[in-house]
Amino acid sequence: MRVIISAAGTGGHINPGIAIANKIKEHEPDSEIVFFGTDRGLENDLVPRAGYELKKIEAYGIQPKPSFSNIKNLIKTMHSRKVVKKFIDEFKPDVVIGTGGYICGPVFAAANARHVPSFLHESNAFPGRAVKVFARKAEKVFVGFKEAKDCLSGLNNVVVTGTPTKIKKINLSENQRNSIIEELNINNDLPMVLIFGGSQGAQKINEAVVDIIKNSKNEKYQIVWATGPKQFDIIKKSLSSYGIDIENVKNAKIMPYIYNMEDLINLCDLVVCRSGAMTITEIAIVEKPAIFIPLPSVGANRQEDNARVLEKMGAAKVILNSDINGEILDNYISEMVSDKNNLIAMGKKASSIAMYDVEEKIYNEIKSVINTKRK
Repeated sequence: MRVIISAAGTGGHINPGIAIANKIKEHEPDSEIVFFGTDRGLENDLVPRAGYELKKIEAYGIQPKPSFSNIKNLIKTMHSRKVVKKFIDEFKPDVVIGTGGYICGPVFAAANARHVPSFLHESNAFPGRAVKVFARKAEKVFVGFKEAKDCLSGLNNVVVTGTPTKIKKINLSENQRNSIIEELNINNDLPMVLIFGGSQGAQKINEAVVDIIKNSKNEKYQIVWATGPKQFDIIKKSLSSYGIDIENVKNAKIMPYIYNMEDLINLCDLVVCRSGAMTITEIAIVEKPAIFIPLPSVGANRQEDNARVLEKMGAAKVILNSDINGEILDNYISEMVSDKNNLIAMGKKASSIAMYDVEEKIYNEIKSVINTKRK
């Protein structure tokens, strides 16, 4: 199979694309897969690291307010359509797959012009502009949430598959648990709260956790906290100003980045994090309760929409980014960890939206369309 995948910007767009690519390769090792992205996003690290070629084009989202810069970016994005069309003529792909975001604009416009079968994946609970624009011309639109399908009513090509993710639910043995706890050097007798703000960290969340630690509010729970690589030294300096050594904080383990996320998210009792679609998916799969602090947006509030889905079913609490501080976050955490049975019940509710074998479902849908067209 010859495949073009458009995925750019954040891990929430890129990682599903890579997961789909890996599944195609698993079934058809001789497949040729090329990604389209920009020179600005995480695709520049994640795509080559996954072993795939990355073609870079200029593509930009349309801003709400008209400006000279906006017009200039629109012209650049439209020109990229010609670049992609030329590549399609040379590469002759069987399919084009997009995982949302502005990069889909020029790539899907080119694919439609060249009559290449196209597929979309939307991770968020409410579809973005690119998915809405190209959904009608796509062979299939794969969505992570049932709510997204409801938003695309009137279309008969929408399939609820879930969102591809590397995180799986694992039942840790006692030896595995003890080994992880020993490595973290934390207290096994206290509830564990896992806190992270995405690959780059989240300043407002970090400021709230600093406030909790400097005031020793985490007496009845322990924190395992990833600050984000760019913010670790800032946090270290901030804690040092209060006479606190970042390497020796009572009831807390602080690190720049979590590389063994699957282990820690399965081990913890409660998660505090942003609410990107990928994170929501992972939390549902591992059956964990959460406190979401959605990343605010000047446009559509995709992360808040995602978080409210789990809040409505009683699986999570939501604190808006504008409202969070150390006192509020500590109150939420303290109340939730005081009732272990309720935490477990919330996690079970979260699992009701979990979907499995996602990549396999997507591959089978794509393959079915290709086989039909080849007849």
